[in-house]
Amino acid sequence: MNFIKKAFNFIILTTKKLNIDDSHGLSHSMEVLNFANNIYKSELNNNTSLEKYKKVIYASALLHDMCDKKYVNEKEGLKLIKNYFVDDFENNQLNDINTIISTMSYSTIKKNGFPKNLNQLELPYHIVREADLLASYDFDRCLIYKMHSANMSIYDAYYDGINLFNSRVFLYNVNNLFRTSYSKKLSIKLHYKAIDRIKEWKNILDL
Repeated sequence: MNFIKKAFNFIILTTKKLNIDDSHGLSHSMEVLNFANNIYKSELNNNTSLEKYKKVIYASALLHDMCDKKYVNEKEGLKLIKNYFVDDFENNQLNDINTIISTMSYSTIKKNGFPKNLNQLELPYHIVREADLLASYDFDRCLIYKMHSANMSIYDAYYDGINLFNSRVFLYNVNNLFRTSYSKKLSIKLHYKAIDRIKEWKNILDL
């Protein structure tokens, strides 16, 4: 899939242009892609029709934060993505990518719920969305975002991060935000890994 090389180049250029920090940059895109690939493979045997959406899943996983409204006007970001990859995807695939990345964020789902009438796109949508949620268990990533975007000290970022995890991240399973078996199982492990990481930071910061 030659578009992957092009996607990474696009991410590098866009993060520099929009001053997107590490928490939503290249390493995050890589992590979400890897989670999405693992979920995709775990679902493929029972959903063979999923294979035709592989390219859409990978692209959505890589590019989902390149139109994040925290950094850019979402409509403008989506338009840039579509124009940049117009030769790499069919029009219906570009529309599918647009649908996934414009409706998958936690804040959008909290406000509007899951999008209706996804039909065959429903599973690809949840694969990418869940991959992004799994990546959000990374407490260090949370610290990076808060120190960069809000100019918080490491101490303020730590306490603010704890509040975020207790009010959001640690409630993903309680709020039934995972649909696939892979994500349900892995999220439990990541939950406890995050708790350990928070404890490690508490010791490092001598709190």
